[in-house]
Amino acid sequence: MNVAPRRLAAIGLALVLIVGVAIAIGGSIAGRLGPDTVALHGLIGSEKGPFFADPRVIAALKRGGFEVTVAPAGSRQIATMDLTHEDFVFPAGAPSAEKIRRLRPGTASVVPFFTPMAIATWKPIVAILQQAGIVHDGGSGYLTFDVAAYMRLVASDTRWKDLPGSSAYNVNKSVLITTTDVRRSNSAAMYLALVSYVANGNNIVENDSGIDRIVAQAAPLFLRQGFVENSSEVPFEDYLVQGMGKSPMVMIYEAQFIARAAANDGSITPDMVLLYPTPTIFSKHTFVSLDADGARLGDFLATDPEMRSLATQYGFRTSDTAAFRSFVSQHNLTVPETLIDVIEPPTYEALEAMITRLEAIYAGTNPSLSPSPGPSAPNATPAPS
Repeated sequence: MNVAPRRLAAIGLALVLIVGVAIAIGGSIAGRLGPDTVALHGLIGSEKGPFFADPRVIAALKRGGFEVTVAPAGSRQIATMDLTHEDFVFPAGAPSAEKIRRLRPGTASVVPFFTPMAIATWKPIVAILQQAGIVHDGGSGYLTFDVAAYMRLVASDTRWKDLPGSSAYNVNKSVLITTTDVRRSNSAAMYLALVSYVANGNNIVENDSGIDRIVAQAAPLFLRQGFVENSSEVPFEDYLVQGMGKSPMVMIYEAQFIARAAANDGSITPDMVLLYPTPTIFSKHTFVSLDADGARLGDFLATDPEMRSLATQYGFRTSDTAAFRSFVSQHNLTVPETLIDVIEPPTYEALEAMITRLEAIYAGTNPSLSPSPGPSAPNATPAPS
């Protein structure tokens, strides 16, 4: 049977349309599904738990082809664990990452984000510390905290009621910054890095030379606190909920304060203030890849614009400095754009040696490391009488 040419042309056109629609639908589905997804497991510092649990982060990772499962662990703990079955580790501190890389040659690392250490406090406390010569105007609307001068107050066992103008906080408690457990937590280890630098004559502790003297000066800052928590989230929550009476000064990550202020949930009040230690130190959240898929994930976290944006919304600083400036400005937060007096942490071995000695003091097995007088740091304001 003959078929009219016009009808043949119509059938041909219909077939072309059907094929075109099928291709379009297939392409649309492929676009939604993205590339083949790989499942990865890694160990992270607990402070990054909320970030990895965020549905937006999970979706962005899937877009990049990753299904990521994480388990929290202390940064110091991660450096000593069996990592055979892990694709990556993501401790909060560079020293632990350095140790892991030494133990596993050929591994790669990247710093997707970082945050400076800071002190969460209150306006009445700031006024007292300004009179004592501990807190100063850092310029551009932020305040600095003189670590050397503070250490001399602790060495002389100064109480809040002993400070001039202390009527707003006239208590018999020692002047102390609340930290986490230095044996467990990276934030406390970064605090130890700061105070050991000052105790060592403004030099990074490099080896065992004079380390007992340095630790003896640092010990009261930790031991006089009494019971301390393992996670940086707990003392910060105490600061937010229980107020100045419980937590006059708390060592935190800057990112914690920024994230809560940006959440606009009322937890950060006008009476709360952030101080920046001088010197200060960055907590570099260092991603160490243990296999090829882990390396791809690390690169994605560091370079993908959406991942950097999400990290900024959790208060972290990234390579996109303009985005960070815009974010804090949108939320009316005054933080230093650039910090000048920044030190590097000691090596993992030097930091570990100091923590081990502090553990001995905690356990009472090394009485020779009794606390000694504070440092005579140059250009520091004398403690008030």
